[in-house]
Amino acid sequence: MASSIIFVPVVGMFLLTLVVWVWMFRERIRAMRELGIEPQTRADLDRLGPRAVNSSANFQNLFELPVIFYACVLALVAVRAADTLVVVCAFGFLAFRIAHSVIHCTYNQVMHRFTVYAIASLFLWVMVLRLAVAVLAGVAPA
Repeated sequence: MASSIIFVPVVGMFLLTLVVWVWMFRERIRAMRELGIEPQTRADLDRLGPRAVNSSANFQNLFELPVIFYACVLALVAVRAADTLVVVCAFGFLAFRIAHSVIHCTYNQVMHRFTVYAIASLFLWVMVLRLAVAVLAGVAPA
């Protein structure tokens, strides 16, 4: 398998972050115009309504577990452990993070959001465990 395929979900996560960033500003500007306010504090931003607030929270979420994903992918490539399982997990992580963002930025039903978050997390933790096995196997005495 071409080792560069593992970077497709990484680029996908970058693009997802960009889309959520644009969505967040769109929702904030729309809400500010509707309410006729110019927020000065965090409390003012929290008054902008659920879609503006939730998109901001989702943008922040994209700098939590995805940071582990990015580091894990780089480490897996470095130790030459980016196998088919890891690639499938990386694409699974991306797919469920996209679903998480769509839910969070739109209708925000918490149990739907939690379910896709948990599934995305499982894909990530499989990748982390695969990395741990690869690293430990590489440092074990022969």
